[in-house]
Amino acid sequence: MSFFEGALLKGSRITVTLVGDNEPKFSGLTFKEFSKQYGFGHITSSPYYPESHYGLDEKAVQIVKSLLKKAAEAGEDLHLEILNYRLKPLEGGKSPAELLMGRKLRTKLPSAEHLLQSKDQFESRKCSSNVTTEKQKLYTHWNVKIWCKCENDSEQIPVAKRDRSLSWKAETDVDMNPKTLRFLPARKPGPQLSLADSRSPMSLFKLFFSESAVSNLCHNTNAQAARALAKGRKYSWTDVSVDEMYRYIGLVFYMATVKMSSIADYWRQDSLFSLPLPAAVMSRDRYRTISWNLHMSHPDADKENDKKRGIAEHDQLFRIKPLMDTIHLACKTFYHPRRNLAVKERLVACKANFGMTRFTKPKPPKLGFKFYVLSDTSNEYTVDFSVYTGKKSFPTGHGISYDAVMSLLDKKALGSGYHVYMDDFFTSPKLLTDLLALKFGACGTYRDYRRGFPQSASNSQTKKSTRGSIRWIRDGPLVCVKWMDKKEVSVCSTIHAAYTGDRVQRKVKAQDTWRTKTFPCPAAVTAYNHHMAGADLSDQLLEYFTAQHKTMKWYRKVFLHFLDIAATNAFILHKELHGNMTRKEFMEQLVADLCGVSQKEAPKRTSIDHVPVPGAELTSDVRKIATAGRRMCAHCKAVFGKKQPTPWKCQACDVHLCLQLNRNCFQEWHTSV
Repeated sequence: MSFFEGALLKGSRITVTLVGDNEPKFSGLTFKEFSKQYGFGHITSSPYYPESHYGLDEKAVQIVKSLLKKAAEAGEDLHLEILNYRLKPLEGGKSPAELLMGRKLRTKLPSAEHLLQSKDQFESRKCSSNVTTEKQKLYTHWNVKIWCKCENDSEQIPVAKRDRSLSWKAETDVDMNPKTLRFLPARKPGPQLSLADSRSPMSLFKLFFSESAVSNLCHNTNAQAARALAKGRKYSWTDVSVDEMYRYIGLVFYMATVKMSSIADYWRQDSLFSLPLPAAVMSRDRYRTISWNLHMSHPDADKENDKKRGIAEHDQLFRIKPLMDTIHLACKTFYHPRRNLAVKERLVACKANFGMTRFTKPKPPKLGFKFYVLSDTSNEYTVDFSVYTGKKSFPTGHGISYDAVMSLLDKKALGSGYHVYMDDFFTSPKLLTDLLALKFGACGTYRDYRRGFPQSASNSQTKKSTRGSIRWIRDGPLVCVKWMDKKEVSVCSTIHAAYTGDRVQRKVKAQDTWRTKTFPCPAAVTAYNHHMAGADLSDQLLEYFTAQHKTMKWYRKVFLHFLDIAATNAFILHKELHGNMTRKEFMEQLVADLCGVSQKEAPKRTSIDHVPVPGAELTSDVRKIATAGRRMCAHCKAVFGKKQPTPWKCQACDVHLCLQLNRNCFQEWHTSV
């Protein structure tokens, strides 16, 4: 009976019914006494019908033989094969191990701890965890740390119990008026130029792109071209001058005003949509070679900086720093902002595989260089900006959003008493408190989950709160306001009271008709919408006539953005001084002045423009002078259908044409066009 006892008591339990055949060991008196002793029933199959016991024993033998065979072929351990079989789910969805033990078995694969416990053990532990959580809620709140000032101002003690007493107040509760900051700007706000002098768009643009800055740009561009030619680049190059660089910039702005699908389309001569200006200013090849070699820093200095890559002395912005410093200084010098400022992010679209490109989901261009911009909300003038180069670019330890705002607000250059508006990326209690200590008021939307903001649920709003309902909490100079519009809006401010009676109009649909209704609105929300709309207009002004287009070099993308900043700020200065031009008229006049043409009549091509020039750079080998750089004649191919190679091309049209004693395709081409 020891065999039967071991088999029946394998899982520490006694079976209810045992099904077997009529073998002597099952039909004998000894087994009957054994079944009676352990209290289980025994059913035997018909002696003449062995299939009546469902073939379970034969099936079990078959399974074991199959496991033995698989383990031998694969060279695996038999015990692991049996373990895997015990874990395989049956028709009911549970494995034999779960049916026998009420839990899964541990294998070599990682498993969650609660899956290896029985159901009773897991429920007991879960219940114990819930009890512990409820006890912790009675004594502390997870995301809030509130400080209470003692008699000694240097000592601050965290008070956990105070969080339970805090509750949101409604618009009917009266809030204190914050202390008004005295506005003391370092200079008189507005343009720092004489109002009596008449300034053209060209002269205002040169305030940001001065002749000295453009001269340095030409020097570095010529050095880069010499380096490229030394490496074997095959194109002709003459050093670019200051006047030619201004004409190049004029063409960039012209392309921003007149949109074409590609750069080559601006020099097309055989189309109804041909444009006369680009070819009159410079040839297509010249424009391209300047674009390829445009450089804001010296190539030799770039090489020395690249050797420092990976160490603290390496400067990621080295290639743009000379021009960036000039634009920085000009933005601050020729204009002083009025009282209300806005800080926001700006993304310059770029897909270059470079360490400074960032992905920002909410922005329309989701991938590019991130700029932190300080602008005047009254006219969208860009006062200051900084380029994000990584988390280590602001090593103060207070976070990127905190350090970005602090780096833009220079009290010595600006003065004090300014009101700064920002979005929820920047707003934090520490930032607003530290700005107030520097005599800067601040207001901005905030994220509810950010550390330091109130998380109290007492008297708070819900998703079912009516539109226009207000809740607020004041903690010293900080007031946190929640306002229900279509969805909840959270604003924190040091310069506004919670509610001063302001109302806004909203369209509401009732009974299939739209009607205008008025709702109460916090003062902080009203001021935020008014001033941050100006920051959005700043980006709109940049996008109306943006110089951005596809380029392979990341620093050229930033150069084009510097052009946008300079042109936009120059237009704002012109508007402040004279106010007699629209943005389109300003850009048209600026393009004409930079390119050196008259805006009133279209430029006419002279015979000097259309002259035959070699199609490729001349070689020193006398035997190859007549054949080097030959291309198919466009006139022969179009008129006669022949492929006639020629070394000559038109300088203005950039088209290869035959020029021989017996065949002058050059003259016939220009006569027909």
